[in-house]
This record gives sequence, C-alpha cells and structure tokens, in this order.
Amino acid sequence: MKKPLSLFLLFFLLTMSVSAQPAAKFGYVDSDYILSQIPEYKAAQTELDKTSAQWQKDIELKFAEVDKLNKAYQADAILLTDEMKKKREQEIATREKEAKDFQKQKFGVDGELFKKRQELVKPIQDKVYNAIKSVAEKKGLGIVLDKSGQLTILYVNPKYDASDDVLELLGYKK
Repeated sequence: MKKPLSLFLLFFLLTMSVSAQPAAKFGYVDSDYILSQIPEYKAAQTELDKTSAQWQKDIELKFAEVDKLNKAYQADAILLTDEMKKKREQEIATREKEAKDFQKQKFGVDGELFKKRQELVKPIQDKVYNAIKSVAEKKGLGIVLDKSGQLTILYVNPKYDASDDVLELLGYKK
C-alpha cells in the first residue's frame, strides 16, 4: 500500500516541479513581409535583378554564337578536310567552354551575383536579424520562428539551450 502512495507522491512532485518552471515563449515573424517593406532591400533586389538579366542575356548570346558555329560546321562538314574539321571542332569547343566559364563566373556558387548579393543584401538582413533579436529580448521570447517559405528558427535565447544538460546526462563533460 505504501509503494503506490509513494510513487504517486513522487509523480506529483515531479509534475509540480516541471510545471513550476516557466516555459519558453514563442513568437514568429514573416521575413518576406519585413524585407518587402524596406526600401533599401527593394532597391538592392531591383539592382540584382537588372544585373542578373543583363548577364543572362550575355550568356544566351554566347551560347547562340556557339549554336550558330555548330550549325555552320554541320552544313560545311562534307566539304571540309579532316584538318579543317578538327580546327572548327576545336573552335566550337573553345567558344562553348568560354560561355560555360562566363556563366560560372557570373552565376556560380562563389560567382559575381553571389558576391553582389552579399554586398547589397547581407547588411540589410543583418539589421533585420538584430531587430528581431531586440524585439525577442524585449518581449521575453525564447524562440522566434520565420513563417515565410520554410519554417526557420531565427533566434533562440541561449538560456533555453539544453545541449550541455543532455551531454551531462549521457555522461560527457563540457
């Protein structure tokens, strides 16, 4: 009889201690909406779009030139000697490589568009992040989510990080 009573008391005390701890408050923002309201962001986005469109046009011209050379080669192939064929094939391959290199230079992972985006947009995004952090701290929010696009955690108050507690429970030291 004492065992069920003591288990009930233990369960009751644990429940009370867990519920006595304040829960982290959540909040959310819509970063697309926020950014759309910032004129500097709109201007930066317009400039990036304009630059991107011009580079895309240049790339399309380069590939059109390669296509034109290829069609001319196909039409003339019967009349060309083996040496002339090799020379034309090499010229086509060179022009195609130049076009691909130009495309990579402008739109690649570390291309000019990426660098320009970092230069124009990153400072604005940093300002927005700092504002989100300030609002979260002022409102006592533990976690702020972004509802635009994918659900993303933008800010987490470090006091709610239980990573070290989990490591300790698993027997690892900090």
